[in-house]
Amino acid sequence: MLPIFEKGGKLGWLHSTADAFDTFLAVPGTVTRKGAHVRDAVDLKRIIILALIAVIPAALFGMWNVGYQHGLAIGDARLNILGNWWFGFLRVLPIYVVAYAVGLFIEFGTAQIRNEEVNEGFLMTGFLIPLIIPVTTPLWMVGLATAFSVIFCKEIFGGTGMNIWNPALVARAFLFFSYPNQMSGSQCWIAFKKGETMLDACTGATPLALDGPAQYGTSWWDLFLGTVPGSVGETSVLCILLGAILLLWTGVGSWKIMAGSVLGALLVGWLGHIGGITEIPAWMQLLYGGFAFGTVFMATDPVTSCQTECGKWLYGLLIGMLCITVRLFNPGYAEGMMLAILFANTMAPLIDHCVVSVHVSRKNKKLKTA
Repeated sequence: MLPIFEKGGKLGWLHSTADAFDTFLAVPGTVTRKGAHVRDAVDLKRIIILALIAVIPAALFGMWNVGYQHGLAIGDARLNILGNWWFGFLRVLPIYVVAYAVGLFIEFGTAQIRNEEVNEGFLMTGFLIPLIIPVTTPLWMVGLATAFSVIFCKEIFGGTGMNIWNPALVARAFLFFSYPNQMSGSQCWIAFKKGETMLDACTGATPLALDGPAQYGTSWWDLFLGTVPGSVGETSVLCILLGAILLLWTGVGSWKIMAGSVLGALLVGWLGHIGGITEIPAWMQLLYGGFAFGTVFMATDPVTSCQTECGKWLYGLLIGMLCITVRLFNPGYAEGMMLAILFANTMAPLIDHCVVSVHVSRKNKKLKTA
């Protein structure tokens, strides 16, 4: 940190911004001088970096899939790996630029106004937003949704670590309710040349609205591998599982939340299948739409999820059960994962409170009987 940016220096009013760049790739040089402190090598920066690495496979595959779906739409089914990926990369890159530019501008500006350090939380949020929206979303909508999310979901509550809802999902919810046509699949992956009348591949978040894999023309392998239309990062369950392995191995993601979400989805999916509500087997529900992506990367957000061990199970079960319930009974919104996670985020403090209250009550009863 140059002295000119220190508090009291000529550019001291830029202290927060200069400190953010100074500590972006380096460990801060500050040390404790008195008192007892818990020392741990895993800080916010390392957690964010590990989470980013975990989601990269899904992002890279999603970019390739954008080009692949465009090729199918124009009658070119070749597996041109580099060509398809480059095509998708050029389509997704502007979305990343807009999301990061708007979000970081607000984050830096807020930190300067409050004279606080700039947190790394938006690095993950900005990486997730382009992956959970259709690639055809207009850039001005991306910027508007990102600004709404950062201001009303994070900064109004005090910044990173204080938010109630997952900021990336709030951005998607803003787009979904404000501009449903662009988010419902009525748009196309890539616009055709003038004069063409053939329909391109749709950008819907899930093939669920088309009554299952038979009508949609995909097999479970297509859904698992990810060679289907959908939001950029959510199509490949295989790549998402690779990220889940890293999150579980490093301890960044909670296996209890993931397992609870899967069990809840299987339970309601099984009841719906045997009850004749749907012909889709319960295990196929795990491959559709954004379930896998939401379970691994969104539901496990340590800020907005439950903190108690028992609460994590209940939190995951609630997400899985509510997601499939929405899919089965709400024809206007066939996905369900976004609303399930946001509702569970809202209920997470209450779940933790109930778990702690029950635990304290049991302890008190044991003390009285002792």
